[in-house]
Amino acid sequence: MTSCGTDPQTAERAVLDNIFSRKSVRTYTDQPVAPEKVETLLRAAMAAPSGKNRQPWRFVVVTDQEVRDKLAVYNGMISHAPVAIVICGLTTWTRDGVTEPNGNWTADCAAATENLLLAAEAMGLGAVWTASYPYDDRMGAAIEALGLPEDVKPYAVIPVGYPGGEERPKDKWKPENIHYEKW
Repeated sequence: MTSCGTDPQTAERAVLDNIFSRKSVRTYTDQPVAPEKVETLLRAAMAAPSGKNRQPWRFVVVTDQEVRDKLAVYNGMISHAPVAIVICGLTTWTRDGVTEPNGNWTADCAAATENLLLAAEAMGLGAVWTASYPYDDRMGAAIEALGLPEDVKPYAVIPVGYPGGEERPKDKWKPENIHYEKW
């Protein structure tokens, strides 16, 4: 039995079904997302692996329409979702009083983003990864709209809501992209 009280095969199937069912949702209903659900998404994001366990991710939850409109300058769907979660990364690391660049911040934020997207799928919510980093115009809009400090960069803006359409997962399996032992 797993810690969730289900047998391992059932747990395995549930996880794989969720991964293979994940889709990019770009239209949303007007139904609000409960704060408890947003917290669950953030808990899932923070459960991601992190290089040297630095956990550089920072999150800005945006429900205010005016702020979502500012974030939507490069992607209008952000305005139409009831919630936008901006995943940001702390780009420096301080240890023993010495501050240095944190080279893992983008990988760590990517892992947190994927966890959040998978949690949204499992919870019946729709979400889509809209990149902010490395696009200067997108990052600039988010930095200005959110008042981010200098050492925090916006990585992605994730609109979240209840799906308003019938999006389907894409089959991305391509065996020709796999090599064994060497290229």
